[in-house]
This record gives sequence, C-alpha cells and structure tokens, in this order.
Amino acid sequence: MIFQDNVLKEYLKNVYFIAGTPCGGKTTISKILAKRHNFSVYDIDKQFSIHQKIANAKFQPSMTKRFKNADEFFLRSVESYTKWLTDNTREQLDFVLLDLIRLSQNQIVLCDCHLTIEEADKLTDVSRVAFLIKDPSNLIEDYCNRPDHQDFNNFINSSTNVENAKATCNRTLRNINTEIYKKIKNSHYFWLERDENSTVEKTVYKVEKHFQWE
Repeated sequence: MIFQDNVLKEYLKNVYFIAGTPCGGKTTISKILAKRHNFSVYDIDKQFSIHQKIANAKFQPSMTKRFKNADEFFLRSVESYTKWLTDNTREQLDFVLLDLIRLSQNQIVLCDCHLTIEEADKLTDVSRVAFLIKDPSNLIEDYCNRPDHQDFNNFINSSTNVENAKATCNRTLRNINTEIYKKIKNSHYFWLERDENSTVEKTVYKVEKHFQWE
C-alpha cells in the first residue's frame, strides 16, 4: 500500500522530528524537550531491534542480515557498509511510520531520527522539523564515546583490527552524511550546527523557539 504525501502529513501532524546527522545532539535535545513539555520521545535507533524481530527477509533483506562477528561487520568495503546502512534506514521507515501514526493519535511525539530533506518534504511540514547537524568528516570517536552507544563501542573494539574497523566506519559515516549535511545547510528547513561553541541550553532554546514552544 502506498500512502500519498498529504495523507501521511495529516496522520503525522502531532509528530515533531528532531533529525539530522550523527552526533548533532538529537538524542540529548529530544530528551530535554520531552521532559520539559511532557511529550513522548520515539528513538528510531532504540526501535531497530524490535523491528528487526518482525522483519521479513523477502521485504527487509538488510534488516534481517546477520553477521558472525565484528570482523565480518566492520572489515568490509565502505561501499558495502554504506549500502547496508542506507538500505536498513529505508527498510525500517515503514515500521517507523506505522509506530508514529499509532503513538501520536492523542499526544505529541518527538521523533529522534535521521531524515533526509526529501523524506521531510514527504512526511511533514517545515514547521515540525529541526535538523541538528555536525560536520561528518570525523565522527567515529564521538559516536563511540556516547553513553548510549557503549554496546556499539564494545562491538567495534572486539574486532581483531580495531583501527581498520574504526577507519571503515568513519569513512562510511562520512560517505553517507556528507551530501545530507550539505543539503540540510542549503535547504529551507531550520537547522543548527554543533561545534565547539554550542551549548545544550542554547540549542534547546533555539529549537523551542522554532517550534513556538517558548
């Protein structure tokens, strides 16, 4: 079944998307805003394992693919890793949309997610998206050091060649996010870039102002 854009936008009218690139601050800001305004948070990454259990190999081949160990997962080509991650995001989107429609019927939901400009255009209104971004040239150390990514950090460090595994992961994240990052900065959407001068307080204030929640 294919839903038209206007139908999706109507059913997702109570969903606000905190989107962007890795390490842009999406999870931190979503949690603070949800607590401050008594909203629910829907974290796509946390839902992946749940969606994976009900995925079908015929329709979601990337989501259902299993890897023997960290070496098989990380020590592959950047092209292969990029395709797998991109396909995973695309395959999971159906599950995500159904969840969001169900959860947001009678409440505001903040969706912590990765969203392209093209997807945002189809799913929602410019007033309900905030893109939080970070230069994707070197993300892996920040990504691994996050408290909520310690399972990933332990997994990558279980590789027999951790340096190569991190290098491949870093190049893959850069490969996926460089174009997305550029498009966001050149778009008509609200965005904030995380840098050495960014603070959580300032970011929360600016996102609240954009959503008119002051």
